[in-house]
Amino acid sequence: LSPHVSVIAMPLSCVINETGPNPVVSILWLHGLGADGHDFAPIVPQLVDPAWPAVRFVFPHAPVRPVTINGGMAMRAWYDIRSLSLSERADAEGVRASIADVEALVAAQTADGIPAERIVVAGFSQGGVIALQAALRHRARLLGVIGLSCYLPLTDALAAERSAANANTPILLMHGVDDPVVPLTLGEHARDTLQAWNYRVEWHPYPMQHQVCLAQILDLRRWLGERLMTIVNAEA
Repeated sequence: LSPHVSVIAMPLSCVINETGPNPVVSILWLHGLGADGHDFAPIVPQLVDPAWPAVRFVFPHAPVRPVTINGGMAMRAWYDIRSLSLSERADAEGVRASIADVEALVAAQTADGIPAERIVVAGFSQGGVIALQAALRHRARLLGVIGLSCYLPLTDALAAERSAANANTPILLMHGVDDPVVPLTLGEHARDTLQAWNYRVEWHPYPMQHQVCLAQILDLRRWLGERLMTIVNAEA
């Protein structure tokens, strides 16, 4: 694939990779704590099927902020982590600020001609938390939501604020069974909570830690392909 670099204006600094001219789908992919938008950009050649329509991958850089569990060190983070307990793991103010950032990213895509129903919101770890929190609140239907090695904090607020527009949007959750950073039980809690709310959740555990593996990339490729090929077929 020969990536095309977009010049679309973004509300956050982003790494942007377009798999062809005039993309008709956007995948917004949020990195984990301490990483940046470059972290998942190398996955694109392994992930993309040539049969897919042109896709714009958007990898935003999180703002730099102090992180309590890391001794207050400033780093790229979607929110502060004050404790490892689920009830205090994510600060609500930071989560809401990052939800607003995702809303602005979606708005930038729609302004450039890619509607919400052709946008996937994805994220790893902290980024996966924000992907779930933002996508399930979004007022227009999205193409899909992906949470990798993540968890679901602030469930009471999300339960009250989730949008009916995305009640049937497919959700993909993937997690390492040996994850020492976000234990598998937290991923299972996210899965069980979303299923109890009647979301369409596809769940995949893998024999890995807090990372991404080849089997997972292949499953991601299949899951995304199922969504993207509906667009191809609709336009045929």
